[in-house]
Amino acid sequence: IIAFNDQRVSSKRELVEDITCCNGETAVLSVIRHGEEISLSLDPVLGEDGRYKLGIWVRDNTQGIGTLTYMREDGTFGALGHGISDVDTGELLHIQGGALYQTEILGIQKGSKGSPGELSGIIRYSQSNCLGEITKNCSNGIYGKIGSEERNRFTWTRMPVGYKQDMKVGKAQILFILDWQLDFYDVEITKIDMDHEDTNKSFVIQVTDPRLLSATGGIVQGMSGSPVIQEGKIVGAVTHVFVQDSASGYGIFIETMLEH
Repeated sequence: IIAFNDQRVSSKRELVEDITCCNGETAVLSVIRHGEEISLSLDPVLGEDGRYKLGIWVRDNTQGIGTLTYMREDGTFGALGHGISDVDTGELLHIQGGALYQTEILGIQKGSKGSPGELSGIIRYSQSNCLGEITKNCSNGIYGKIGSEERNRFTWTRMPVGYKQDMKVGKAQILFILDWQLDFYDVEITKIDMDHEDTNKSFVIQVTDPRLLSATGGIVQGMSGSPVIQEGKIVGAVTHVFVQDSASGYGIFIETMLEH
């Protein structure tokens, strides 16, 4: 939604105020649908609370927990390994911008057969926790830039890139923070698909490390973006968990993420 009766709107609050003041008269919304601007006419209805409504569900922000995959020396980063989608429609969200925050993980809900686990945490929206900006959300991840001062808060390690032709079925590791400690955890790459139509599902991994299996049950929501390492090279990132097997999941090639 970009306009209400030819008046530009930039937030849900502005839209609600415009609807409230329309006195029940037919409203014209200008919207972007599939990349094309179109106009829609709607008749407001007086609600039980005495305010006019259009009967539409509007979301103008979203937030969640995921994992940073890499940062280049210039501060540009890639994360998640998949895009952020609308929880109701499943469609990729078109964003104007966003912010990257350091998150405090408070607990882990273990995954089990038929029930994916998740990382539980809190995002404190203070300037001291803001690390950078998010500028792009696409099917292969979210992208942006970390500020120069914020980069200095952490210790970074250079790592060579392993391309998909370098990958092999067999032992690998994922980088993950558990109990405030970043560590390598053993996994097996069990399948590699060079040309899968869904780039988020280019290879299959199975967690074998008993420490991680004990703590998380395998792969949990929030782990998306965790780097996959093989023979000392970053080769990809975790993207999805198998609902029926929480120890296994999909990954995306790192070279696919680096294309953006």
